[in-house]
Amino acid sequence: MRFTLPAFIFLFICTAASAQVTLSGKITDQSGNSVPFASIYVKTTTKGTSANSEGEYTLKLQPGRYEILYRAVGYKQESRAVDLKTNTVLNITLNAEVYQLSDVTISAKGEDPAYAIIRKAVRRRKAHLNEIKAYTCDVYIKGLQKLVAAPKKFMGADINQIGREIGLDSNRRGIVYLSESQSKLSYKYPGQLHEEMVSSKFSGSNRMFSFNRATDAKVNFYENFQDWQGLSNRPLVSPVSDNALFYYKYKLMGTSTENGVLINKIRVTPKRGHDPCFDGFIYIIDGSWRIYALDLYITSRANINFADTLRINQQFMPVDSNRWLQSSNKFEFSGGLFGFRLKGYFISVYKDYDLNPTFKKHEFNELLNIPQKVNKNDTAFWNRERPIPLTEEERTDYRKKEKLAAKRETKAYLDSLDKATNKVTPTGLVLTGINIIDRYKHAFYHLDPLVTSIQYNTVEGPVLNYGFSYRKQADSNSRKFVSFGAKVRYGFSNHLFNASANTTLPVGNFYLNLGGGTDVVDLNNHEPISPFVNSVYTLFERENYEKLYQKKFLAASLSGRITGGWQASASVEWADRKWLPNTSGYSFFHPGDHAFTSNNPLTQAVDHPLFPQNQSFKVTLRTTYDFSNKYETYPFGRRYLPSEYPTIGLTFTKGIKNIFGSAVDYDLLAADISKQDISLGMYGRTSFFVGAGKFLNANSLYYPDFKQFSGNQVTFYKSGINSFLLLDYYQFSTPDQYIEAHAEHNFSGFITNKIPLIRKLKLQEIVDFNYLSTPQLKNYMELGVGLQYFGFRVMYGTSFNSGSNIKNGLRVGVSF
Repeated sequence: MRFTLPAFIFLFICTAASAQVTLSGKITDQSGNSVPFASIYVKTTTKGTSANSEGEYTLKLQPGRYEILYRAVGYKQESRAVDLKTNTVLNITLNAEVYQLSDVTISAKGEDPAYAIIRKAVRRRKAHLNEIKAYTCDVYIKGLQKLVAAPKKFMGADINQIGREIGLDSNRRGIVYLSESQSKLSYKYPGQLHEEMVSSKFSGSNRMFSFNRATDAKVNFYENFQDWQGLSNRPLVSPVSDNALFYYKYKLMGTSTENGVLINKIRVTPKRGHDPCFDGFIYIIDGSWRIYALDLYITSRANINFADTLRINQQFMPVDSNRWLQSSNKFEFSGGLFGFRLKGYFISVYKDYDLNPTFKKHEFNELLNIPQKVNKNDTAFWNRERPIPLTEEERTDYRKKEKLAAKRETKAYLDSLDKATNKVTPTGLVLTGINIIDRYKHAFYHLDPLVTSIQYNTVEGPVLNYGFSYRKQADSNSRKFVSFGAKVRYGFSNHLFNASANTTLPVGNFYLNLGGGTDVVDLNNHEPISPFVNSVYTLFERENYEKLYQKKFLAASLSGRITGGWQASASVEWADRKWLPNTSGYSFFHPGDHAFTSNNPLTQAVDHPLFPQNQSFKVTLRTTYDFSNKYETYPFGRRYLPSEYPTIGLTFTKGIKNIFGSAVDYDLLAADISKQDISLGMYGRTSFFVGAGKFLNANSLYYPDFKQFSGNQVTFYKSGINSFLLLDYYQFSTPDQYIEAHAEHNFSGFITNKIPLIRKLKLQEIVDFNYLSTPQLKNYMELGVGLQYFGFRVMYGTSFNSGSNIKNGLRVGVSF
């Protein structure tokens, strides 16, 4: 290749301009102790970095003269002028900040002057929240979690063996999560975010991508509440929220001056220890009344879940003459459960803000983008690009687990894991089922447990209902799958043998399901009572709630997402349906006031056929739209996010006569609207479901074609937003029109958290209201109140019909 002199000069200039030098060092306090996670940035710019947990830092810059600022909460800022020509080491000592109270006076009312400052900050809250209309920035996140204690065994699993596989020491201690990510974060008012992950490194895997998310780490205390679901049942109150003075006490610790601005250091303390509030310090700039920095923590005293303590440290920097944004954000936590103890941190560093960005059309429809090759950068890349130096412990973890990662991808290693885990045990055979995994081929086999496969009902007597399933990842680059399932069923009293099978296949963005065979199924297509619960009630209480019929069928369905929040499905089914009589009257016990009823729910005293044997051919079309155009893109495909608006649905079912002997002729049109977990701030969350429908044509149909409802008649029930607490399973199914409505409010501990001792149980108060109207039932209403612990709930319900009380009862359910 031939170079001219101008081309050579141009190449030399470009190479020189792209060369960077490194400023590095260690930050300590006056006693020589490391100052972890201090902020370092270039004055009048948004270029910067953070020290690591041992106070070490690196900052890559073009050669030139700079003024470098060193900051850490609780320390006096230091400034150094540097002339960078080559790599330079500069160690810094930070002195503890001294906050003066000499000019502070207590008001005539005896109120600490901090209250006046906070009131001004609260009045300016919305202005600071909304002052920046758009920006982009680069975000680096490092996350580390360490297991500091663990039992030797847990639920039969050998934790020592698992620990060796994931790189823990002989005491089951060590790093269980270490990951770094670099992202480009975009913001557009109001509250729209887009994150493009640029690179990702995950210790222990060459294929996984980081769970670090700049969109998750973005915490804004100018918002009234921090809604950290999972960590706390209730939203956490910001110290500068509109109603902060109801929740917090404030004390001015003093003032200091940095970069020409006066900083007020204020101690914040919850007025009531059990409220979802923070302890710690918040630093407010005098005059603009904005947050300069904060160092807050919350403990298990405030009834947070899993963590004993969570500390958050934020620092801000000016991005122009009168606007500030985050420079760093750090979460530290410790906690545990079931004998496992964990601690760790997530540190985010923000730099290179652009307040006048240009965005692509529809860019903010995508909240997160993680491209296919995001985790392919090598060690040299990360040594060059990571802004926060690794500690020796982190370097060791990467080296050690890099070898484990390569080993884990070999067929021999995966086969050895399969051999160790694919064991048939009595416990598995009876309680959990038999699970066989082929990790190399991404295949999974499952045989049902006997505890749920051996059933009893009055129609078939003792029943063996045993199933098998197979599932395999369709390809290595997506989460699409193919599956196959089959089961056999035999009733030892009526001597009926049934067998059925189904398969699911990906077809583009849709899934095709094919099924057929014979089966004995519930007359209520919601299957409101499980065969296991019905077996218990039948054998022990002599109450046979479940009503059954035999169905021979062929069915096919196609379902998937058409676009955005629009989903649809279409299904077709031919069935030969036969009502079955009771053939067994056995039970372990014979309570005097209990007697078995007919398998005909409408004539419970007489086993009269509910319907004649018939054939049906029906087509069902279903579509829903949730008004959401938000999604996340992963290497395996898109994940659509729930909308803040309700989901609407429309269903049309047509029974068609004279096709393959079909005797049905009807048209059912139904619509519904629903929304779950509508946040009401400190007052909890609300969910609702409203549905209505009408048979436009009911020329010929049978009981299985009726509109069924998810009722409940037993103590242990299957809870859900569109379920009833006390409604009969079968009595009020309708071949006419109907309207049903359900509302549930979870107070998230708003009431129980105010009761001493009880608050430690972290209970959530639940209020349910259910309504149903049909030509037969008129106005049926239920009111339920109860308590929930995680997904387990106890409810007391009472029902009314046109003003008269029908029944009441205690219900125990599971809601996950």
